[in-house]
Amino acid sequence: MLDIKFVRENPEIVKENIKKKYQDAKLPLVDEVIELDEIARNAQTEADELKAKKNALSKQIGGFMKEGKKDEAEKVKAEVAEFADRIKELEEKQANAEEKRLADMMRIPNIIDPSVPLGPDDSYNVEIEKFGEPVVPDFEIPYHTEIMESFNGVDMEAAGKVAGNGFYYLMGDIARLHSAVISYARDFMIDRGFTYVVPPFMIHGNVVSGVMSFDEMDAMMYKIEGEDLYLIGTSEHSMIGKFIDTITPAEQLPLTYTSYSPCFRKEKGAHGIEERGVYRIHQFEKQEMIVVCKPEDADMWYDKLWTNTVDLFRSMEIPVRTLNCCSGDLADLKVKSLDVEAWSPRQKKYFEVGSCSNLGDAQARRLKIRVKGEDGQKYFATTLNNTVVAPPRMLIAFLENHLQADGSVTIPKVLQPYMGGKEVLVPKNK
Repeated sequence: MLDIKFVRENPEIVKENIKKKYQDAKLPLVDEVIELDEIARNAQTEADELKAKKNALSKQIGGFMKEGKKDEAEKVKAEVAEFADRIKELEEKQANAEEKRLADMMRIPNIIDPSVPLGPDDSYNVEIEKFGEPVVPDFEIPYHTEIMESFNGVDMEAAGKVAGNGFYYLMGDIARLHSAVISYARDFMIDRGFTYVVPPFMIHGNVVSGVMSFDEMDAMMYKIEGEDLYLIGTSEHSMIGKFIDTITPAEQLPLTYTSYSPCFRKEKGAHGIEERGVYRIHQFEKQEMIVVCKPEDADMWYDKLWTNTVDLFRSMEIPVRTLNCCSGDLADLKVKSLDVEAWSPRQKKYFEVGSCSNLGDAQARRLKIRVKGEDGQKYFATTLNNTVVAPPRMLIAFLENHLQADGSVTIPKVLQPYMGGKEVLVPKNK
């Protein structure tokens, strides 16, 4: 959410940013916000003036009573009562305008960084750099669920009966590989100085609206019926919520965390053939990175965060590339975002396995996450997040890149301690 003062003083900049986001339907919100802001401020000014007059008149009543001037006192009392009624009316007017203003402000997108390429959708995202050499083997690579089934490692059919489409059972070596990747990612981030956290997997509605836009909320979040609780779509949600209504001394920043959680998502919309299996699902697990820092340190941390993900995947011998996300592909709260994509030898292309985002002070403003500077001044923190690893999607890249012609899957050295020393997985069915 933007600063109302910024919107008030720079309406054309805000409108131009909305156009860059290809959200022209939101343009009227800017003028509406400014109008509501003026109504609220005028109502407050008039109410404050009336309160001052009311207080002055109230002091006169006692004086008149002492002097025995009862009629004069009653006249003043009547004036005071009129002022009180008008003040109440103005306060209601102010509150209604501020409520509508806030609702509109929550829908206006954050100002994007100048480095963000312009474009309406993810087809306009721009490749930055490739890491590792993509390889296409001289044998056919099966679809990822077929590879898993060769190890008796997945049961989509039974999961469909139990929970419906978008769920799965992972079993045996594949389930162990899934847990091994999560555990390795945890230790990888701890070794890089991040504090490990297991957060709440449900959050209140005010936290949901604090960490994401209403459109995202509707598309992603599962609500617990009859309660003010939502299942998290990522641990970023509860981790940023951890700092709601806090003031952190600047010298204690940055706050750097790596958090584990299951994630639950509606995943609305049609999905292509390559998004079947365990690619786009309603439940998965993820290791995340969260940073709360000073605004001037945000770019440095942004680069550190996506570099961590690249380094993790390269340590597991998986080629990746980074993409600069275009304006139309950015969620409303984001200043900029970078996707990490892993190489798929089967598809002969890259696919998304993680996303790094700088949200500026958008989440901090909504949740009142503030910093106290050395000069005693308070300001909003900057929040960033990034995926460390999110199996089972990451397993697709892992299995395809480590699959051998005989159907076995090699285990890179960094992961072997988490797999009981195994160097290779041998299929049970061919």
